[in-house]
Amino acid sequence: MQALASTPGQQPHRSQFITARGLRHHVLRWTVGDPARAAAQPPLVLLHGWMDVGASFQFLVDALTLDREVMALDWRGFGLTDGPAVDAYWFPDYLADLEAVLDALWPEQAIDLLGHSMGGNIAMSYAGVRPQRIRRLVNVEGFGLPETAPSEAPSRYAKWLDSLKAPSELRPYASLGAVAQRLQKNNPLLAPERARWLASHWAREQADGTWALQADPAHKRINPVPYRKDEVLACWQRISAPLLWVEGDRSDMTVFWG
Repeated sequence: MQALASTPGQQPHRSQFITARGLRHHVLRWTVGDPARAAAQPPLVLLHGWMDVGASFQFLVDALTLDREVMALDWRGFGLTDGPAVDAYWFPDYLADLEAVLDALWPEQAIDLLGHSMGGNIAMSYAGVRPQRIRRLVNVEGFGLPETAPSEAPSRYAKWLDSLKAPSELRPYASLGAVAQRLQKNNPLLAPERARWLASHWAREQADGTWALQADPAHKRINPVPYRKDEVLACWQRISAPLLWVEGDRSDMTVFWG
């Protein structure tokens, strides 16, 4: 486990790698408050969204006033976690990766789980599949995906097959500052100094001096498997943990599920 440098006012975090399901998974870990009291509390696990990284939770952890062990992971193909040689990513693998990491760190202990966006969807499904492992649940805008009809399957598979005929690519950025500007475009409330810090975790410098996002370009491809809302809701109905459901006042929730 390696301690990483922090800026003034930040909770110092440790970078750790866990080998599970054939991949090297990267997690960030914080000890907030008194270490002895933190160790006696259930761990708090944070799950990031699509095209994001676990380091995005740094500023949330900085705002915590409780005594708690906190962990944020990089999903497969994001940040410093390995990306498998695949042409598409699907949710069952995320569930299995989460369980493998939890088994490695806290195999017998119930946790508090918070997920944002894609991570919120994963957190909700996992809390329904493994209700005994979740003590408290926070869903930050993980409100599902637009529902697909069975009749859409042929065109969806065709679109995915067409996408495989050319390499999937992510555009490079001329500088770290350009990456920070992209982050501020995504989130206008992100302060410049925070955007630049996060940019150094969100992207890496290439041999030619440009900066590339730390993400597998395959994430950009359409998922060939249709989204089945009824199956997701069946998982949600088995959630037993108290749930805090968070919706941003600048978010348009009408794009989810129609």
